[in-house]
Amino acid sequence: MKESLQPKGLSDPRPRYTQAIMTKPGRLLFIAGQTASDANGNVVGKGDIEAQVTQVYENIKTVLNDVGGSLQDVVKTTTYITDIKYRDGLGKVRSRFYEKDPPTSTLIVVKGLAREEYMVEIEAIAVLD
Repeated sequence: MKESLQPKGLSDPRPRYTQAIMTKPGRLLFIAGQTASDANGNVVGKGDIEAQVTQVYENIKTVLNDVGGSLQDVVKTTTYITDIKYRDGLGKVRSRFYEKDPPTSTLIVVKGLAREEYMVEIEAIAVLD
């Protein structure tokens, strides 16, 4: 359903992200920005970027599982972090969820998110059969 592309003339960023992904027809799923809130609305991992990123990806997986998808269906993520120093922790956790063929990705450092405790927010686009 998708093909990862690594055009000649561009550096190969894998395993952090993929330069481009070509998809075949399918249903598009747009996942709202997910934060480190659990099912009860409690913030997970206050002050711990790795715990927060883990919760965010678990939330994304929950959305995908609800429609019969998986993280492998994600073709694009946009990640917002509140400090560039969180980049390494973000990458460490992300690589556990995407060992092979990660989605395309954009990383943006922002002044703040919806709640002061949030260190990261990730939105995603998936293509489903």
